[in-house]
Amino acid sequence: MKKTKKIISLLLIVGLMISTLVACGNNEENSSQNSGETSSESSSGETSSESNSEDSDVIKIGGIAPLTGGVAVYGVAADNGVKLAVKEINANGGILGKQIEYISYDDKGDTTEAVNAYKKLTSNDEVDAIIGAVTSKPTLAVTPLAAKDKIPMISPTATALDVTQAGDNIFRACFIDPYQGEVMAKFAVEELNVSKVAILYNTADDYSTGVAEAFKEAVERSGVEVVNFEGYNGDDKDFKAILTNVKSQNPEAVFIPDYYKNLGTILPQAKELGITATFLGADGWDGVLTVAPEAAEGAYFCSHYSPEDESEEVQNFLKMYKEEYGEDPVSFAALGYDAMKILAAAIEKAGSTDKEAVIEALAETNITSVTGNITFDENRNPIKDAAIIKIEGGKNTLFTKVSLKEDLVQEEEGEK
Repeated sequence: MKKTKKIISLLLIVGLMISTLVACGNNEENSSQNSGETSSESSSGETSSESNSEDSDVIKIGGIAPLTGGVAVYGVAADNGVKLAVKEINANGGILGKQIEYISYDDKGDTTEAVNAYKKLTSNDEVDAIIGAVTSKPTLAVTPLAAKDKIPMISPTATALDVTQAGDNIFRACFIDPYQGEVMAKFAVEELNVSKVAILYNTADDYSTGVAEAFKEAVERSGVEVVNFEGYNGDDKDFKAILTNVKSQNPEAVFIPDYYKNLGTILPQAKELGITATFLGADGWDGVLTVAPEAAEGAYFCSHYSPEDESEEVQNFLKMYKEEYGEDPVSFAALGYDAMKILAAAIEKAGSTDKEAVIEALAETNITSVTGNITFDENRNPIKDAAIIKIEGGKNTLFTKVSLKEDLVQEEEGEK
């Protein structure tokens, strides 16, 4: 009897050991499956050009934008533009017969949040390409990761010069900072015939500093005297000392490349001091009418597009955007829309979502959309016309368009 009990006990122990081993094997197999085994777009750097959408019925596009926080006005507009393009493309059959799944995360205008968003998109969502980020600093935090992973990435609105230098897979839909400075310099010299200008810039902001330096170099090259080149802190509230100095120099134009929130303080103080010079700005002025409509009257700034442009692309975009969101689109919305259109055209041309094929197709972009006919230079920055906006009667009006294409061609020929 004792022997029988021992045998039974041994059989029970063996049975438990076998069941445990089977369970462990199943758990390891499930763990392997759940972990994805799809590191082709992981931020770890162990990448492959194979796409996760090749065997899927959707194409996943990631988005990174400040949807809350101090610069949310830009991020929401850009994100809305992307979503509008996605809706339009999907309604017309999608890309390569597949629908686009757009997944966007809020970076709050913060570099750490932007990196976290990138890792979610690549590791968890396994997107095929990324649109973003929106402002320059978060974009610059993400581009080294995207370059390492070789994932196609296009920022709709990050203007800092270094954005595309991380790798040949990084593109943008907007002008770079130096381009804007040169465009406004050309306008000031050729259209306004200025001979003496003052330049004020935000020392705490790379965008403001970069545009200001490019403008200064370009106008001085044309023989214009720069009587003031002065920086201020973005947190300043009283600009009267620096503006009094500007007034004493009696410039014909004052160039202030900054975002509209600071202009809401600077422009009214300039008017109070009786400065009669023509004020000039860059694309950060988009929105200035919400903070200083009277003080901004008569000013000019460059933008990526104008709602007054009568082209079919612009007018169709305006109609769709207003129907979707109940408001007129700012330039950040137009750039978000164009970024998605550029990316969709590249994937279609590539014939797949293979990373290398899409990157090559992006470099060969030649598309006419809301912000004009867009091609890319060797640094993957767009070459296109800039809209010069005049603030007149409390409205943004299209004054003219300025192109640097001929200037760039002449420079290239001169270097040969």
